[in-house]
Amino acid sequence: MNKLAREFYNRDTVIVARELLGKVLVRELDGQKIAAKIVEAEAYMGIEDRAAHSYGGRRTSRVEVMYGDPGFSYIFIIYGMHYCFNIVTREKGNPQAVLLRAAEPVQGIELMAQARYKKPCEQLTKSQKRGLTNGPGKLCKALSMDKTFNGMDLCGDKIYVEEGKNENFNIVTTTRVGIDYAGEARDYPWRFYIEGNEYVSIK
Repeated sequence: MNKLAREFYNRDTVIVARELLGKVLVRELDGQKIAAKIVEAEAYMGIEDRAAHSYGGRRTSRVEVMYGDPGFSYIFIIYGMHYCFNIVTREKGNPQAVLLRAAEPVQGIELMAQARYKKPCEQLTKSQKRGLTNGPGKLCKALSMDKTFNGMDLCGDKIYVEEGKNENFNIVTTTRVGIDYAGEARDYPWRFYIEGNEYVSIK
């Protein structure tokens, strides 16, 4: 499958979030490929978005990558232990991004199982298999991604996004998750997921 070009990310962030559904996130690890189909994503609209880390023009070492070129990774940590993977969008200087909330395992499931549960896939329960990548922190752990992946070029060879299969699916549009602090931004319909997919984090 073809790797997404930088131009894909240099567009309206809400459009990018929607169109990332069905695309495949790929991680190259020690000569092996781990891949997962993106099934849930949230748009964060930068300076005007109370839920965004760059709201109000906030510019710290943590968010600096968001002010850079589109098509780079922005990884932050929550609760001091869970990493979240974001894709920087829009032109340089416009700090917006898309959070990948959930994905469906496609390739390298054994590697994911070891990373998440320290045991082979055949020993996982149905619930554990569904729990491999059905949340932003779980996705990062399954793909063995941590803070060292912050600022990585998604047009490179270590981690990138490919075109998915030409599937037909319905997209659900709803509000974002875990941003009760964000005032009116809590109600913006900027979360998208594939209807009926079992790996979506919250229906």
